[in-house]
Amino acid sequence: MKLTPGKLAGMKAVSNERGVIAAAAMDQRGSLQKSLAKEKGSAVTDAMMEEFKILVSEVLTPHASAILLDPEWGLPASKRRAKNAGLLLAYEKTGYDKTGPGRLGDLLDHWSARRLKEAGADCVKILLYYTPFDPKEINDQKHAWVERLGDECRANDIPFFLEFVTYEEGVDEKGFDFAKKKPKAVIEAMREFTKDRYGVDVMKVEVPINMKYVEGTKSYKGEKAYSKHEAMTFFHEAAAVATKPFIYLSAGVSNSEFTESLELAAESGVKFNGVLCGRATWKEGIPVYAKQGAGAFRKWLEDEGVKNINNVNDKLKAATSWHSIYGV
Repeated sequence: MKLTPGKLAGMKAVSNERGVIAAAAMDQRGSLQKSLAKEKGSAVTDAMMEEFKILVSEVLTPHASAILLDPEWGLPASKRRAKNAGLLLAYEKTGYDKTGPGRLGDLLDHWSARRLKEAGADCVKILLYYTPFDPKEINDQKHAWVERLGDECRANDIPFFLEFVTYEEGVDEKGFDFAKKKPKAVIEAMREFTKDRYGVDVMKVEVPINMKYVEGTKSYKGEKAYSKHEAMTFFHEAAAVATKPFIYLSAGVSNSEFTESLELAAESGVKFNGVLCGRATWKEGIPVYAKQGAGAFRKWLEDEGVKNINNVNDKLKAATSWHSIYGV
């Protein structure tokens, strides 16, 4: 597979010199607002959302190959990123449609792939809630939506990063029951969206297991959904269906749990191409910002935040370049 000039330039802009994507994620909106408001005990202003993102961008991007931001509160932060860091911008609204089944997403009203590119984006990112277990009618709608987005990114010659998050209605996605179903959900989602028809350049995927239920790991909480060998097999099966580069997302877990899952991916010998890691780097700083303000949060980021991102970067020694996939 060969990339067009614009897509190639965008991919290089968000990768390190090895062709590995070591990106920070700071496109959280609704969830970040809620978490800050809870810690602060009062409403969170637009200025606070922008300031939080600016601080993350300033302190962490010297240690990242790129940062993912949203065009709603993240544009000031995009101007404050390090020279070495590329920019991904999110194109979807925060959350999903709660009025019907399927967790359908929606695009930001005032944005397009063209406008995101004009705002400085090297790549466009879309989040999709997806499960192969949904009725065909719902998934068909989602497939068509992704096809349209793929075509829009092709027309604007900008890389398309598709992030899919698996789920099941009425089930705790962090619980044991879903942990048993998660490998199949992740594998089938990767199998679907790696197809050329979608125009996805990079898949941003969950690790195919829940580390808390992998017997024999540091993250293990005592209830076994899989042995370590089974977990490694699931990493293999997911990687085996991918014909496009894929990177892991941290899915809101702790830094130690995320880095351990990257270790397990490395031990499994899977050829993943990097990470887009958000909350595992900065979420423990939320109460610091909410209760002590910007100065204290900057100090926390310079100490704990940098340690967290370097923990992740250390595990990326096992990641492989996307260059060979695209014949670069």
